[in-house]
Parts: sequence; structure tokens; C-alpha cells
Amino acid sequence: MYILTQQDHIGATYLAELRDLQVQQDRMRFRHNLERLGMAFGMEVSKSLDYHQVAVQTPLGTKQVRTLVSQPVLVTVMRASLPLYQGFLQVFDKADTAFIGAYRGAHKSDNSFDIALDYIASPSLDGRVLILLDPMIATGKSLVQSYQSLLQYGKPSRVLIVAAIAAQAGLDYLAQHLPEAELWVGDVDAELNDHSYIIPGLGDAGDLSFGPKL
Repeated sequence: MYILTQQDHIGATYLAELRDLQVQQDRMRFRHNLERLGMAFGMEVSKSLDYHQVAVQTPLGTKQVRTLVSQPVLVTVMRASLPLYQGFLQVFDKADTAFIGAYRGAHKSDNSFDIALDYIASPSLDGRVLILLDPMIATGKSLVQSYQSLLQYGKPSRVLIVAAIAAQAGLDYLAQHLPEAELWVGDVDAELNDHSYIIPGLGDAGDLSFGPKL
């Protein structure tokens, strides 16, 4: 598992601002930091992909250069991951995209909840590198359900999950139910509260990016 805050990396500064209650008052700054974090992660992920050598024509000759063998498929879990996705799209500007609408249903009397998944659009995933983007991994249930729903579009060759912050419980759940996934996270927090929110976390990334929802 790659943990960004264990590296000397500017992305750790973006993450610090995402957590900061005062900086969070600027909604545009919050979105921008998520986008910058996506770009930072995108550059790190790009180092792990496959490249090959091709010839390009310049105005004065030809040059052998290295380019990606194939573009990944980016998966954005709406709405919270849209800024993170936008940062990845700045790095992988030719990538295909899958969109998923997944969210927590109403909390039950015991504070448990079901995952509602009511929208999905995806290209073929057969043999592709799949990058699932979600800023917060709390329980991990929505990511597992999202991935299982995506399998109707084909079997990817590689699965990466990228998040700004993950709870240890969510990482444990992913390791058990999605062991083939590679985890790339900004930081790991130890706790979930009774409502399965990450402590200390940063709050609701979707609300902080786009405003509160009913």
C-alpha cells in the first residue's frame, strides 16, 4: 500500500489544508486542494504503468520517446470524488472514464446503512487498468459494491483504489473483499465513530466541495 504522507511529497501539504477547519471555509480552495492531490497521486501512479518506445516526428527530424502503452480507465464515484478525478484527468488527459452514483442510504436504528447505487456508465474494462477514485474510505462497502457493479463491463487487468483519507477499518474490509486491489491513500486514520464517519478525517468531502445536501 502506498501512503503519501509517509513520503517527502507536496501532496501532504494539500492534504493538511483539506483537513484544516479554517481553510475548509473556502469551498473553492477545498476543491482545488482535492484536485491538486489528484494530480500528485496521478504522477505517482503513472510511475507504475507500462511504457513503450515509439518514434515521433519533430520539425527537424525524428526522436525515439517513451509513451504509455495504454490509457487507464478512471472511475469517479459521484459527487465527492469529482475534484479528485479532475486532478487525475489533468495527468491522464486521454483516459476513458466510468461514472458511478453510489451513496449511503438512511441510517437504521443500529446506525448501520445500505449502499445505494443508482447510476453507472462505463466503457469496456477488459484488460484495462482501472483506477477507482474516492476521497474518503470509511467502511469500504461502497467501493466494493461499485467495483462489483463495474465487472459487468469486463475484467480489468489491474485495479487501483485512490483516496485522500482512509479509515483502518475500511482498508481491512477492502483487503478482505477486494484483495486484488492496490491501495493508494493520502493518510490512514484509526477510528470510525458510531455513524461510520472517519475520525479525525476532514468532514464530508462532497458537502465541503459542493455545499450541503438534503
